[in-house]
Amino acid sequence: MIEVPAAVRAKAMVHGARQWLEDLPSLVADLERAWSVTVGRSFPDATEAFVAEAVAADGTPAVLKLVIPRDGGAHAAHEISVLRLADGQGCARLLRADVERGALLLERLGRSLYDLGLPVPRQHEILCTVAQRVWRPAPDAGLPTGADKGRWLAEFITATWAELDRPCAERTVAHALSCVERRIAAHDDERAVLVHGDVHAWNALEAVGGEFKLVDPDGLLAEAEYDLGVIMREDPVDLLQGEPYDRAVRLARLTGRDPAAIWEWGVAERVSTGLLLTRIDVQPVARQMLAAADRIAQSSL
Repeated sequence: MIEVPAAVRAKAMVHGARQWLEDLPSLVADLERAWSVTVGRSFPDATEAFVAEAVAADGTPAVLKLVIPRDGGAHAAHEISVLRLADGQGCARLLRADVERGALLLERLGRSLYDLGLPVPRQHEILCTVAQRVWRPAPDAGLPTGADKGRWLAEFITATWAELDRPCAERTVAHALSCVERRIAAHDDERAVLVHGDVHAWNALEAVGGEFKLVDPDGLLAEAEYDLGVIMREDPVDLLQGEPYDRAVRLARLTGRDPAAIWEWGVAERVSTGLLLTRIDVQPVARQMLAAADRIAQSSL
């Protein structure tokens, strides 16, 4: 029996992947035979893919991941490219992959950074350390650029805000779009590095030796500040307990990067992710993100 988390089902339906949901049992069975693995329980907290425990024929624990098909399979292809480039440094090691079926077999890691319940500043230190292990030149990787991501964010924010009947203030959308425009204009192929694209506490898992590794990379060739902008968007309640821009300054100090760029990516990612989570009804964090975005936009006037 294949147990698919509600968030994965919801996101699959958003992307028109109903047939993929129906075909999951046969796809899992095919991969068990092809890769000589036995697939066990699924992970209930997955949101972007069907993810389950697996054990190889030699007893090695692993994880099977089946990515929700979208963008003509580009999302899975980009994730596989990132993991191959990282080669176990900063990201989970890729053991097997099938690009056409969006299937990955990964090393099995431990608890998430979120589950450890560490203070937010300590989480940020760990996330910055692990993200920096991923950053490297990768000019011929065939991945989208930071400018591409910026244009996608602008289109997504504009369309989804209208589709959802304006769940945040108009000035909040305008603020996010102005930040995105500046980041698009700032993109520089010479400065761009491989970035994970979704660095947060749920995606950082314990590895051997007390280190952490990242899972679920989106994969971009962008300024490193993009990854730090994702960290900016997270923990919106904590963010508002102090001066929000102080987080950007602290992340910049930890990594030697530009706080203004970190801040601007964070503004755009907070609105985009708040809208996405509203669409798939992941609450209360969706409301919290948009409330934080509204307050930050208001203070920017």
